[in-house]
Amino acid sequence: MSDVRKISIEKEWSWKGFFLQWEWLLVLVLIVVFLVNSLISPYFLTLSSLIQTPSTFLDKAFIVFPMTMVIILGRIDISVGSTVALSAVVMAVSYNAGVPMPVAMIICLLVGTIGGGLNGLLLTQFKELSHVIVTLASMIIYRGIAYIILGDQASGGFPDWYSFLGWGSIAGIPFILIVFAVAAVIFGLVLHKTRFGRSVYGMGFNSTTCEYSGLRTDRVTLIVFTLAGLMSAVTALFLTSRMGSTRPNVATGYELEVITMVALGGVSTSGGIGKIGGPILAVFIIGYLSYGMGLANIQAPVVLVVIGLLLIVSVLAMKFRVSPKKRKLAM
Repeated sequence: MSDVRKISIEKEWSWKGFFLQWEWLLVLVLIVVFLVNSLISPYFLTLSSLIQTPSTFLDKAFIVFPMTMVIILGRIDISVGSTVALSAVVMAVSYNAGVPMPVAMIICLLVGTIGGGLNGLLLTQFKELSHVIVTLASMIIYRGIAYIILGDQASGGFPDWYSFLGWGSIAGIPFILIVFAVAAVIFGLVLHKTRFGRSVYGMGFNSTTCEYSGLRTDRVTLIVFTLAGLMSAVTALFLTSRMGSTRPNVATGYELEVITMVALGGVSTSGGIGKIGGPILAVFIIGYLSYGMGLANIQAPVVLVVIGLLLIVSVLAMKFRVSPKKRKLAM
């Protein structure tokens, strides 16, 4: 009888390992945020406040999903804020030029998708270029085009039904929260349960090895950056719906806020480590923290300092928690 040997690459499941995951620490941080905000403001810890508040900060959170993939790849995209602005401006100008609003919304999505796709195309065709330089250039170009189109003016006058995207609700639950939850499930399944997701993690560990192993690394890179552009356009839809108009300077600084959420969520900036759940929790931590401190009339610079300190502590904690020898795919 032949000796058959089986090698298992799966780590044995344990309660200790389960509760030592980074996401559980973020859950505790979120609970602390709730407790502190309830102490400094009696209006925070109410059911209506907790349910309705996400409408004020979830627009930019849609970019967190593809940015998680981008950073797991070991790269970064600092053009997403400008992509939001350009998509919103083109949509608004198209609508005011006589294009039906549904068509203008499709144009918005196409502009964002093309913008992200151009980033991915440049990175795959000119591998000697740094992803930071490429997306920095596109950040400047996209914002510049938005200013060329609209100048310093605002554009809006959208139909009344369009405001439902940002402010509407279904059965008492904000529509934007429902869409965000659906997007979270889709991106979570793609990242953790598909071959494409495994390819993203593999490239984050060693892109060269993946390429020589036959993996179509250029296609993965192109898809990830295109998704970043698409979700930036989705953000543009919800943002303009909430604001009722748009300007070329909208979404300024969004790229830094999104990167902060992803880093706080436990995604390693060196690539290959992270789960979609961490950045999602970070979205609500930062969102509720900012909202609660705003209720207490705490100045915006103080909020930024608190978020910055929280990010530094989380990065240091991740450094001590995960050593290079212990890095494992989080799939």
